[in-house]
Amino acid sequence: MNDFLEELKRRHQLAAANAYPATGAVNDFATNLINWLFPEHTGQVMADPVMLEQYSHQLETQLELLLQSMVHQLPTDAASISNAFMNKVPVIYDELTKDAEAIFQGDPAATCLYEVIRAYPGFYATAFYRIANALHQLKIPLLPRMITELAHSRTGIDIHPGATIAPWFCMDHGTGIVIGETSVIGQHVKLYQGVTLGALSIEKSMARSKRHPTIEEYVVIYAGATILGGDTVVGHHSVIGGNVWLIKSVDPFSRIYYKAAHKFSETNQE
Repeated sequence: MNDFLEELKRRHQLAAANAYPATGAVNDFATNLINWLFPEHTGQVMADPVMLEQYSHQLETQLELLLQSMVHQLPTDAASISNAFMNKVPVIYDELTKDAEAIFQGDPAATCLYEVIRAYPGFYATAFYRIANALHQLKIPLLPRMITELAHSRTGIDIHPGATIAPWFCMDHGTGIVIGETSVIGQHVKLYQGVTLGALSIEKSMARSKRHPTIEEYVVIYAGATILGGDTVVGHHSVIGGNVWLIKSVDPFSRIYYKAAHKFSETNQE
C-alpha cells in the first residue's frame, strides 16, 4: 500500500507541475463566448452596447486566467495569447453565421435560424470546434482538445481541434460523426450522422503526417459512411452514399453508393 501511495504522490506532483485549468472553467469560457456572439444560444440577451463591449474585455480576462494556470506550457505570455485570440473572434463569428445558415438551408425541418443556434447539436459542436481551432492555431496545448471534448460529451460529435473546416459546414443530426486531426473539409459540405473521416492504421512516428481525408467543396456524405486515409480526396460536388467504405480518391461529381449482397435461405413449407 505504501508503494501505491508513493506512486499516487508522484502522479499528483507531476500534475501540479503541468497544471491545466479545471474542466468547468473551460466550459464556462466557451459557453460565455458563444452566448456573447449568439444570444440565441442560451437566451441571455445583452441589449446595452456598453455592456457588450465590457463583456468582450471580461472574456479576454477569463481566457487569460485559464491560460495562466498552464503558464509553463504556453508558447508566450497568457495576456498576448488572449489578445490574439480575441482578434480572431470576428472570423469565428463570420464562419459560424455561415454554418448556421448552411444548417438552416440544409434541413427542411429547421423553422428558423434561432432554432438552429438554440437547439441543433451540429451548430453546438461546430461552435466549440471553431473556438478550439483558433486556440490550436495559437499553439495552445490540450485546452483546445478539452473544448472539443466538452461538445463531444454533449452531442456525440467528435471533431479534433486540428481539423481544417471551411465555413458553410452542415452536420445533420450529427451523432456519431468523427472528424480526425488532419482532415480538410471545403465549403458547403454536408455530413450526416455516423460519418467517419479517419486514418488508416499507421505507426505512431507518423502522427504528424497527413492521415485523414480531404473533402472538397459541395460534397454530401450520408449516414454511416467511412472515409479513411491522408491521400484520399473526395472531389467536389460528389455524393457518398450511406455505409460506404472508401479508402481511395474519387473524382469530382462522383456518386458512390454501397450495394449489399442479399442472401435468402430457403425454408421448407408444408
